[in-house]
Amino acid sequence: MSTKSISNKTKVALVGFGTIGSGVARLLLAEGPRLARAAGIPIELAHVVDPDLKRPRNVTLPEGLLSNDLDRALGDPDVRVVIELIGGTGVAREVVLRALDAGKNVVTANKALVATHGPELFERARRVGRTIAFEAAVAGGLPVIATIGQSLTANRIESIEAILNGTCNFILTHMEQYGLDYADVLAEAQRLGYAEADPTLDVNGADATQKLAILAQMAFGATVDWRDIPRAGIDSIGLSDLLCAEMTGHRIRLIAAARRSPEGIELSVGPTLVPEDAPLADVQGAFNAVSIVGDMAGPIFLQGYGAGQNPTASAVVADVIDTIAGRTAITQAALELWSTPSREPATVRDPATIAGRFYLRVNVQKELDAAAQLSRVLAEHQTPVDSLTQYDDEDSQNLAGIVFLTGQTTEGRIAAAVQQMETLPFVHPEIVRCRVADA
Repeated sequence: MSTKSISNKTKVALVGFGTIGSGVARLLLAEGPRLARAAGIPIELAHVVDPDLKRPRNVTLPEGLLSNDLDRALGDPDVRVVIELIGGTGVAREVVLRALDAGKNVVTANKALVATHGPELFERARRVGRTIAFEAAVAGGLPVIATIGQSLTANRIESIEAILNGTCNFILTHMEQYGLDYADVLAEAQRLGYAEADPTLDVNGADATQKLAILAQMAFGATVDWRDIPRAGIDSIGLSDLLCAEMTGHRIRLIAAARRSPEGIELSVGPTLVPEDAPLADVQGAFNAVSIVGDMAGPIFLQGYGAGQNPTASAVVADVIDTIAGRTAITQAALELWSTPSREPATVRDPATIAGRFYLRVNVQKELDAAAQLSRVLAEHQTPVDSLTQYDDEDSQNLAGIVFLTGQTTEGRIAAAVQQMETLPFVHPEIVRCRVADA
């Protein structure tokens, strides 16, 4: 029998008992001895708080553990860590602020909360001497936060390129592998549970953009509202785009990118033509992947499940252990996340000035000089054409597709060119635009 007294343990309160919360509770209850060895002290799940006390879950809690009484959990002086798994940015923000003010450290998997209210929350944590851990908020089970916040602190991060949304990656790679249309694969993703009934935040790029905002803050000190980061989703990508990309030696992935340049940090999220021999091009299904380049360590590549009950629960409980062991406090102090007034924020570059190559697909009514007219528009906006491909639309005798791969230009120039193209009477909506990643 252990010689430790029963009080020699750390109590944890779990707020939010949905899918992820159930996974966290099961892990804490089932793996007590293993987690105690990792944390250096036993961890007791002392409170589970959720407004719905009757909903069936796939974990059985000890009698009396589940309640809807948040005050009781926050008022327990023996609770050192509060795990917030509510989701959203309203009630969750209040829970985190109340927990910090009650002297509790916080662990959260809430990307929207951290991306939207990070500065306020981390400033409050700094003021009251508490910590916020959020590994599970970005890429689920991938230890990307720990990699940047601990393993690479001796490095200057040069770039991050990442697949941060498993729903989008499942859809794109399923279309690619089986030759299916977007709508059909989306329905399959919803049937399998990879996509929500309303998949908007996934497929329009918002989810990946929130995660990129967090990574950009950590890696570069780039304080930016995630809503100001240029983004595009995958809902306009058709099978023809995937086939055209393949013919040029590329695959299309939804890429969240952050790069250091002399003019500032470049941030973007959108469908991107990735060279087929690049590691990100090989990421299949509902996986996430993150490619990080440090000035000393060079390239590092992480890949794994970015969502789901078990991977996310793994990251949440790892954050609990790091918080108890003191590693979260060390990391937070080293990174000075969202909190140090003296820290000079990195300059975020004007998106319109960012250079790159682009893929354009324009659907047009068949006209003899359609390609020539479109090429002239690109030339007017100082955008060279590297290649041009035309094909007939199989569903219409009157429509054709014209695909351009441009040379180096800027986001501002290509956006202006596309806007002008859309005014031409023979152009059908909508023009598909993707960045082309450098080889």
